[in-house]
Amino acid sequence: MNPTRIVVTGSKGRMGQTIIGLASNDPELKVVGQVDLGDDINARIGNADVVIDFSFHSATLGIAQAAAKNRKAMVIGTTGHSADERSSILDLLSSVPVVWAANYSVGVNLLFALTRRAAEVLGGSFDQEVVEMHHRLKKDAPSGTAARLAEILAKVKKEELKKLVRHGREGIVGERTAHEIGIHAIRGGDVVGDHTVIFAGAGERIELTHKASSRETFAKGALRAAKWVVNQKAGLYDMQDVLGLK
Repeated sequence: MNPTRIVVTGSKGRMGQTIIGLASNDPELKVVGQVDLGDDINARIGNADVVIDFSFHSATLGIAQAAAKNRKAMVIGTTGHSADERSSILDLLSSVPVVWAANYSVGVNLLFALTRRAAEVLGGSFDQEVVEMHHRLKKDAPSGTAARLAEILAKVKKEELKKLVRHGREGIVGERTAHEIGIHAIRGGDVVGDHTVIFAGAGERIELTHKASSRETFAKGALRAAKWVVNQKAGLYDMQDVLGLK
């Protein structure tokens, strides 16, 4: 069987380098292009089956344009996109298969499933907070994973997240409302990524936590998604689809 041919964007970044290193040792994969700031993706995308994007949110639209033009699948791992940016990117990629996940870790995707189940069981009698910590160099906040966890909580409540979310607290903010969902972003050191969902009730508290100690966790998931997506019909997928958790 021929290897899946990949182009990696954001190739000089931490995740890009990790992905390239792992792919180079996988006989089922072949890196046919590495693209970073200043490089022309159009000169490298022709021989690829799929583009793995771990660049920066402002670069994803241009990368999506190249993928759509050349009819290449995409795996998107960048975070921090606005709603308008996300909509424009998905419009461009409507004719190709795309995996777009907040987090490519197998463990985090299990956390997503457990969070949904816990919210369904505990109902509205438990206050819900999401806490995330990442290294000091991370540019966006909250993390895409934290935002996804909060979206899951809001969906169980059958509400839009923007109506419920509270990003940190300062000053005399009043008592916590029953329906709000708090998100708190901590930055420091070289933390790869910690996420905790807190369900706080009267007399008891439940915490679901995932801690990543290596970027290889995310890189392995992204490469798994790349192998999977090239065999799919055009459409939008996430890691829950890749892992068969839906």
